[in-house]
Amino acid sequence: MVERRHFSRILYQVPATLTHSGDEWQAEVRDLSLRGILLTCPDNWRASPDGRYWVKFCLHECDIALRMETELVHHDAHYLRMQIYHIDIESAGHLRRLVELNVGTDELLHRELEQLADLQKPINE
Repeated sequence: MVERRHFSRILYQVPATLTHSGDEWQAEVRDLSLRGILLTCPDNWRASPDGRYWVKFCLHECDIALRMETELVHHDAHYLRMQIYHIDIESAGHLRRLVELNVGTDELLHRELEQLADLQKPINE
């Protein structure tokens, strides 16, 4: 299988809350990147037709919460693969720092931040 990821995923396991239109499920983060997140598939979870969900989780051993709007990319009986659709600036800063501490090199982090910035530019540029 050809690897198509442009962003390094880091292993990070922590409880998470998944919400959509008043429904709420408990899941667990398995890994994440600057662009996406992998969650365990909660019991009694059902896919929404629009595929947009809010994910919230706290960093280990502190009360810093990251909150992001995600879009479901793929799911199976065990996992939900989601792309980060929107994240507030404070959560983005914490996510960036978390990835920075885990990717290993500043060069790799800066390359990924540039790729993320390129994805955010309007097509007309």
